Amino acid sequence: MTSQILREARKYEETMEQRITKEDKPAFHLSARVGWMNDPNGFSFYNGEYHLFYQYHPYSSHWGPMHWGHAVSKDLLNWKYLPAALAPDQLYDKDGCFSGSAIEMPDGRQLLMYTGVTKEPKPEGGFSEIQTQCIAIGDGIDYEKYPLNPVINEKDLPEGASRHDFRDPKIWRKADGTYCCLIGNRPADGSGQLLLYSSTDCIHWKYEKVLIANYNRIGKMWECPDLFELDGKAVILTSPQDMMPQGFEYHNGNGTLCLIGTFDEQNNVFTEEYNQSIDYGIDFYAPQTILTEDGRRVMIGWMQNWDTCNLHSPNRPWFGQMSLPRELSVKNGRLIQKPIREIEQLHGEKVTYKNVAFENDTIRLDGITGRKIDMELSIRPGDERDVYRKFAVRFAQNEQYQTSISFRPYESILKIDRKFSGSCRAIIHQRRCLVRNENGAIKLRIILDRYSVEVFVNDGEQVLSATIYTDQAADGISFFVDGSVKMDVIKYNLNVE
Repeated sequence: MTSQILREARKYEETMEQRITKEDKPAFHLSARVGWMNDPNGFSFYNGEYHLFYQYHPYSSHWGPMHWGHAVSKDLLNWKYLPAALAPDQLYDKDGCFSGSAIEMPDGRQLLMYTGVTKEPKPEGGFSEIQTQCIAIGDGIDYEKYPLNPVINEKDLPEGASRHDFRDPKIWRKADGTYCCLIGNRPADGSGQLLLYSSTDCIHWKYEKVLIANYNRIGKMWECPDLFELDGKAVILTSPQDMMPQGFEYHNGNGTLCLIGTFDEQNNVFTEEYNQSIDYGIDFYAPQTILTEDGRRVMIGWMQNWDTCNLHSPNRPWFGQMSLPRELSVKNGRLIQKPIREIEQLHGEKVTYKNVAFENDTIRLDGITGRKIDMELSIRPGDERDVYRKFAVRFAQNEQYQTSISFRPYESILKIDRKFSGSCRAIIHQRRCLVRNENGAIKLRIILDRYSVEVFVNDGEQVLSATIYTDQAADGISFFVDGSVKMDVIKYNLNVE
């Protein structure tokens, strides 16, 4: 039975979305139906459609008591909103239905597993959160919470594990039919760890072990874990809080981490071999993946940054959007990310230039404009014996605004810079990353939507994501070089229904 709290949320979102025009939202990135959106939840394929739930506060464009928003898609680019799936309406989740995952049950129903949050007063004043794991089962639209929730609570924690930082269950089914669940937690040392649980029915859960511990190595609490096999390797994705930079890795404070190694499923042993950031831009957090019906591992993340996400006007009707879904692979110990191939179905008018040569200049090219585009650049020195000093592409540009991607081959550093994108706040505007280049040759694929840019470097070796809230009339694109370059350009306008 749908609770009064959930019915009110559904009625509110249905009414308020009428005040938002399609042109005021991203064209092909999923954004909040109304109000606030953060982490993707329950990314799954069910009843012939992709389902994506998300952390949701419909009543305000700022964070508040968490609900689960809900949308479905056939192609992961064109989304249809469904009614909110969960609301904080029970004693064990009255202060929030936090992040989690989804799976189809053998009987054809869909199970959502999420973190329920309640606040309890502290003796010294204030409140602390108690976090437990809960389930709800439904038909793809309506979900009924299990009467005996929570299904995992503090009694199921290992010694020293925090009941206050215990969240974001990622559930999957093994080949033998049993279920596993990976949950983020904080041990006694204040660091992060991922706890593994098992079940035969998704209701009765057994604690197995600490699958991997952080030991204060990369950030603190590890949120939103995911574990999967890919190209003969095991991959763990997680989002650590309070990260300290290590060279050009882990610059986002609350950012993302990819661990690549091996996983002995029989003995539940993960052995780390490589680690890296997932996204090197400004706005990306809490990614979650799915295995598509045709066998691709696809990831989507919240395209926002916790340090900049609460500076917008409270009068704004919506806030928060997801990244472009990305196809993942592992190559030479690195996570490779490419735009989901379905984006090619949106390709419209094509403009191509080959061997554009220019020197110590800023140029524009006929037909190379737009704010909904997919553009590939191949850059190389005009003279291989004299590598250029800097190359930049500037977009979302007019006399007043611009965002830029610049590359300095001698340092091999790529930088994204949105300080002139229209922000009047001293927020994070730049990120730099170390990329691979061969004597100044580099490939960039730049995908623009109305309010974002995603840059895929060297066929997906690295990605930089950023939100930009520049006036839509600023649609110019220009190219700058200090030195001499030759450049190939392929640009598609993106046509969205």
